[in-house]
Amino acid sequence: MTVVLREAEASDLEALLDLYREMHDDEPADPPVLDAAWTALLAHPGAHPFLLEVGGRITSSCVLFIHPNLSRGARPFGLIENVVTRTDCRRRGYATRLLDLVLALAWGRGCYKVMLLTGRTDPSVHRLYARAGFLADSKTGYVAYPPGKPA
Repeated sequence: MTVVLREAEASDLEALLDLYREMHDDEPADPPVLDAAWTALLAHPGAHPFLLEVGGRITSSCVLFIHPNLSRGARPFGLIENVVTRTDCRRRGYATRLLDLVLALAWGRGCYKVMLLTGRTDPSVHRLYARAGFLADSKTGYVAYPPGKPA
């Protein structure tokens, strides 16, 4: 089967939202809000929403954000968010392939590091990130949430 990595296009919103429902569906947004967020994401110069297609079907996705930086020789850094693979396609290496390709792109753009946070406790998720080259014990991550909002 043909595997293709590509950046998402405006017409991919519905398919991507369908995939995101397999990740979580705790904060549904109204269609106009989603459309505005999608438009802003696609227009953001540092945002790269990636899709991994297998046989023409969107199977995995993540968003790579490349941020300008003044330290480390003014090399940018990356942040990966919203890593998800279809439930029926997990444990086939698709997410590993997605992360390998996205990291290669970040290195090619001169990033000196790429960070990723996860709230998942499933050991297989942590093995996935370790296989992709992420180190669990090299830094400490902190997350702040708005006052009155549950984590």
